[in-house]
Amino acid sequence: QVQLVESGGGLVQAGGSLRLACTVSGSIFSIGRMGWYRQAPGKQRALVATILRGGTSNYADSVKGRFTISRDNAKNTVSLQMNSLKPEDTGVYYCNANVAVSTYRDYWGQGTQVTVSS
Repeated sequence: QVQLVESGGGLVQAGGSLRLACTVSGSIFSIGRMGWYRQAPGKQRALVATILRGGTSNYADSVKGRFTISRDNAKNTVSLQMNSLKPEDTGVYYCNANVAVSTYRDYWGQGTQVTVSS
């Protein structure tokens, strides 16, 4: 019953910006850690950024200083502001949330495509 829906992907030139958003809906008691992961063709899905309920965040070294993760606990949303985009940022970005219904469980969105051209 819990669903995650991503939005905000698209095509941008190198150096440009995008803002991704993810909304969690369903029978939610609480949401713990939330995050963004990305996957390029032929590569494994990798962590981009995570954020705890209190606001503590963690970033992959490759995006530090360029990306910012944030969340709104009242709206059950998590966002990823991506600045100074590089071609190597291209991939499908997936939203993740650890959600408590009866117990805590990980849920994933279907992903949103981000393409950065040279």
